[in-house]
Amino acid sequence: MKRKTIDIITLGCSKNLVDSEHLMRQLEEAGYHVTHDTEKPEGEIAVINTCGFIGDAKEESINVILEFAQAREEGELEKLYVMGCLSERYLKELAIEIPQVDKFYGKFNWAELLQDLGKAYHEELHIERTLTTPNHYAYLKISEGCDRKCSYCAIPIITGKHVSRPIEEILDEVRYLVAKGVKEFQVIAQELTYYGVDLYKKQMLPELIERISEIPGVEWIRLHYAYPAHFPTDLFRVMRERPNVCKYMDIALQHISDSMLEKMRRHVTKEETYHLLEQFRKEVPGIHLRTTLMVGHPGETEADFEDLKEFVRKVRFDRMGAFAYSEEEGTYAAAHYEDEISQEVKQARLDELMSIQQGISAELSAAKVGQRMKVIIDRLEGDYYVGRTEFDSPEVDPEVLIEQNGQTLLIGNFYQVEIINSDDFDLFGRVI
Repeated sequence: MKRKTIDIITLGCSKNLVDSEHLMRQLEEAGYHVTHDTEKPEGEIAVINTCGFIGDAKEESINVILEFAQAREEGELEKLYVMGCLSERYLKELAIEIPQVDKFYGKFNWAELLQDLGKAYHEELHIERTLTTPNHYAYLKISEGCDRKCSYCAIPIITGKHVSRPIEEILDEVRYLVAKGVKEFQVIAQELTYYGVDLYKKQMLPELIERISEIPGVEWIRLHYAYPAHFPTDLFRVMRERPNVCKYMDIALQHISDSMLEKMRRHVTKEETYHLLEQFRKEVPGIHLRTTLMVGHPGETEADFEDLKEFVRKVRFDRMGAFAYSEEEGTYAAAHYEDEISQEVKQARLDELMSIQQGISAELSAAKVGQRMKVIIDRLEGDYYVGRTEFDSPEVDPEVLIEQNGQTLLIGNFYQVEIINSDDFDLFGRVI
């Protein structure tokens, strides 16, 4: 008997991806053939896991839902389900506006989807996932939600308060993934540094990372989405002492001007931010810092923006992303500030900031030429093997391109590579 196919479409962040992977494992156990983000979905059933973070992401989610709703209306789909952040926030409105969707679920009740398909949720599989990433790396979500109340951010409204996963459960998941061939773990959360406060009454990120690093087979651990206020400084020691903890930190700083940090409700000052970054570089030699900055938040003056540009030039982040403020209903900023900065000014500031960073990135990449680095191979693309160093996270950071030249490199294996050239973003190397 032919198994029914379910197409899972994941939009948004890696935290959503982890949810999709857990759902996929459950659906496979229930007897379905499951595909993920295929170029041309051809299943009888589709599940769209949506993002609701900012305007652009919401628009993308709605467009994808509408595209599949049309297919449902035309009889190309038997069933269409929607889950994730967008439907968590706007479930009732979406159900009225897009009736072609058979059912909308929130972010946390997707197990009901199995019941609606007449299948059981297998509790014993709760740590198991069907990986959508290459077999050698995975995202490891250690908590949900966020207790921070940043002015511009709708995430706490969507995901609720911070909920840490128990350490033992996380370690079990790591062991399970290692047994499946995973070597590299991107540790993710909405806010890493708060991990453990709810469960253990203290910040437990350093201990968690230390314990993950002790598991045989864990080659690289990389940390994403830290918060600068009340940073658990014992993490410096763990990063310094543990060779499999990558010297890499993704810490969203958003701004540097004191007036903007206050308006954004970030609970950190300019001086404290500079001090923390100095500590990072002093305590963890060679660390690569990734950050995200925001332009155009209500109240940002030209002087504030000049401050931000000076910050980027002075700190010389190894990796940097930036985005323009987008008013999100329900947030503190939407209720208390006028979104008075024009889209043109926001875009101009964004372009200028990224242009500064592009020059810095090019210089930092060029400085790596001649160095020997450990590289993991992700894929073969055209004439090049494409890999990454410990300083590069998948999807968002530079890659190392190694010309094939008749040699065979194994996907998921590590190689010593000499960097022989660079461009604005990527490195070029040869295996030693």
